[in-house]
Amino acid sequence: MAAPSVWAVHDGKIGMANQVIGLAEALGFPFVEKRLAVRAPWRHLTPHLWLQPLAALGASGDRLHPPWPDVLIACGRLATAPALAVKRASGGRVFWVQVQDPRFARREVDLMVAPAHDPAPGDNVLRTLGAIHRVSEAQLAEGARRFAAQFAPLPRPLVAVLLGGDNRVYRLTAARLALLADQLAALARAGYGIAVTPSRRTGAEKERLLRERLAGSSAYIWDGTGDNPYFGLLGLADAVLVTGDSVSMVSEAAASGKPVHVIELEGGSEKFERFHQAMREAGITRPFSGVIESWRYAPLDDTARAAAEIRHRLALRFAEVA
Repeated sequence: MAAPSVWAVHDGKIGMANQVIGLAEALGFPFVEKRLAVRAPWRHLTPHLWLQPLAALGASGDRLHPPWPDVLIACGRLATAPALAVKRASGGRVFWVQVQDPRFARREVDLMVAPAHDPAPGDNVLRTLGAIHRVSEAQLAEGARRFAAQFAPLPRPLVAVLLGGDNRVYRLTAARLALLADQLAALARAGYGIAVTPSRRTGAEKERLLRERLAGSSAYIWDGTGDNPYFGLLGLADAVLVTGDSVSMVSEAAASGKPVHVIELEGGSEKFERFHQAMREAGITRPFSGVIESWRYAPLDDTARAAAEIRHRLALRFAEVA
């Protein structure tokens, strides 16, 4: 039997793209990435109000048309109505996987992959501890190989620092960043290698503050040019520090199996706190207080677990048809 055809559908946002592509990669079948560009006014409306979802897609993105795939993996509000439209156009043949709760057409989703800290109802839900992502053992090994020479001059133990920034519920204030920089400088003086990868949400002003506070130390701070060393640092690091504003970054760090210290920021929400509490109770993360601790846990691999569940359900479907 030929391998199932797979579409990975998203709205172009990097967070959504990483989840559907990561799950498609873990599934192990050839897949086609579909980046959607939704026209106004549809992109501003809830999926319930899209009259013709496939006609709402603009020419600057990918169009969805036959032949339909066997499996469609979607993530994000703007991908839900098109995903449902494809399933209906195929006569229900398409196996629709939705990453995160779409809060729309839940009963028509064949498998919803949703984190436990944001509960979704239904028998068709696979609950994960963290977020779906692209970090895998193979990705980490390849990243470590590619960046080994670049980070070889840094002292060991090597600490990777994954720096986020402001979002809807958290704030990375200048005062909090200054404290973190002082803690990193102290670790560098104690003999640790420090390597920082800021994100777009960190911002130029805060990056500048970080560089000023770490001036004179051996700390490495990625300047945004060349290849992002993110996978390389996760593969090479002995421990990881990650700001608590991103479920995805914490989940990716936890896929490394390295000690993960969460840098607490101002703000938060009940949903985020449920996630962080679950990660602490699972023995995966600990808060960062300026000290690097050592502990072991099984690498968090929700993506592989979700892929295995998809393959299982596809096998049952094909058996019913045979």
